[in-house]
Amino acid sequence: MGLPPLPEPVPHSVGLNRPLRALSALACDSHMHVFDARFAPSPHWPRTPPEAPVAAYRQLQQRLGTARTVVVTPSTYGTDNACTLDALDQLGDSACGVAVVDAAVDGAELARLAARRVRGLRVNFVSPQSWGTTTAEMLSTLAHKLACHADCGGWHIQVFAQPEQIVALEPVLQASPVPLVIDHMGQIDPAQGLSTKAWGTLRRLLDQGNAWVKLSGAYMRSTVQGPGYADTLPLGRALVQAAPERLVWGSDWPHTTEPPGTVNDADLVDLLQAWAGTDALMDRILVDNPARLYGFLPA
Repeated sequence: MGLPPLPEPVPHSVGLNRPLRALSALACDSHMHVFDARFAPSPHWPRTPPEAPVAAYRQLQQRLGTARTVVVTPSTYGTDNACTLDALDQLGDSACGVAVVDAAVDGAELARLAARRVRGLRVNFVSPQSWGTTTAEMLSTLAHKLACHADCGGWHIQVFAQPEQIVALEPVLQASPVPLVIDHMGQIDPAQGLSTKAWGTLRRLLDQGNAWVKLSGAYMRSTVQGPGYADTLPLGRALVQAAPERLVWGSDWPHTTEPPGTVNDADLVDLLQAWAGTDALMDRILVDNPARLYGFLPA
């Protein structure tokens, strides 16, 4: 029997239902964004950002039952991580961050970010970026800078790329000197799924042992959509079978890639349950894996 419904909806999250299963303590939402009107968007960004402050996100935490959070700087702010750092200050030790920087970032800035609980750098090949075109050289440069700075130990490189870009980037991704996190299930089309070149690349990266995958953004390529996102089940289950120890889950709230009023976050948690198949694997993905990847302090 499910948990009682909400009395009112959460901003940017449709429906009043809650996840079918109550989540374990310290469950982590490993991918979300904060947008706060106190922080100006980068001049390069073409769209008006939503109003999605920390106070609204706390309502989502209460709905889903998550306790830990990874705040990812959206492309909206370019290389200005002030909104993310402010969110980390508000959320405290239960949160850490993934920042966006350009290839010229120096060790002092990396150390400053590390001191504010930033644990990774996101390299985006999909959305417009303030520096222009993202290149493989930029990805390699940033990964090696992280590897060379001891005060950034435990950090990772997070890559958001289209499937064909992941295939083309495979040599660079394989050579990463720091852990590699692939965003949004590699954007693999569930209609083609395990027959695509991108799945082969993703599987080789996972088999190498240095790569992680975020189980997030199922709606980006699903043609079935919610509540069940049934066409994503083979891909999600294949990822769980391939590397259950190197998967994390994220809501991707406030869902800026989708039309407003179309994403139910409780359904996304239920989808994770369908991918995982067992409570033990679901707990591993929500609790144990993010604690290890992001270095959360013990409770």
